[in-house]
Amino acid sequence: MGEWVEDRMPRSVVVGIGEVLWDVFPHGEHFGGAPANVAMHAAALGAKSYMVGAVGPDARGDAALARLDAAGVNRTAVAQLLGRPTGVVNVSVGAKGQPSFDIAADVAWDYLPWSEAVDDAAGRADAFCFGTLAQRAAVSRATIKRALKATRKSAWRLFDVNLRQNYYDERVVTSSLELANAVKLNDEELPVVARLCKLAPGDVVDQLRMVCDWFGLRLAALTRGAAGSLLVTPGEVCESAAPATTVCDTVGAGDAFTAALLVGLLKGRSLTEVSERANAVAAYVCSQPGATPPIPASLR
Repeated sequence: MGEWVEDRMPRSVVVGIGEVLWDVFPHGEHFGGAPANVAMHAAALGAKSYMVGAVGPDARGDAALARLDAAGVNRTAVAQLLGRPTGVVNVSVGAKGQPSFDIAADVAWDYLPWSEAVDDAAGRADAFCFGTLAQRAAVSRATIKRALKATRKSAWRLFDVNLRQNYYDERVVTSSLELANAVKLNDEELPVVARLCKLAPGDVVDQLRMVCDWFGLRLAALTRGAAGSLLVTPGEVCESAAPATTVCDTVGAGDAFTAALLVGLLKGRSLTEVSERANAVAAYVCSQPGATPPIPASLR
């Protein structure tokens, strides 16, 4: 009977909002976009997953919708916009697997429209993930902010900072933190956020606590690549090492961490278990090409 009940328990709902695109590598194309990666990984980890975004009426747009369908992501809130191409990012990978990005401008996800489907997804969310990149254009920025305000008060609203090129500024970062109740960033982004938010000097834990205090956040998560991660809440600090792995590329690893973090929090796991599982999922993604390789059952 216990197994029967567990199998039929309602799954938590994780929603990603923002860019839907294709990462174009020298060896081929991989589906991507940080919030889309989060939605796909969340679905693979057992959540009921939704994507809110926009693609063009082109071959890449059709392929993006097919990828979301195949991953089990609800994409009723992904608009297909006439006259707007599906986003692409030209990716080059350095000797240590670190990517650099050339992001096409004026694409479909810059014009994410408000709709009943967006409102529905926001209202269903137990966890809602958004970043800075999709806020580079006014239309999508307004839709993202409206969707955040449409979430339930109890939902996790995680700001995955995800700084790219020059597509962010003090206003976008601070207003996003004000709308969020959790933040995830990496060790390269923390000094930038500290400068933009005018945080007082301090060590990493002090600065993450300041971010939580100043913006009333429930959680700050810092990813540190091979050094693992640091989770800070108003009452707890959890530091976890990353498992050893052979890096193919690091594209999507942070998004995998974010998805595993949210799924673990929604399952009520301890911070230690959440961080260890998230590091393991991220390390596995680093060992595979592309942002959303299939996740082994052992990591779910």
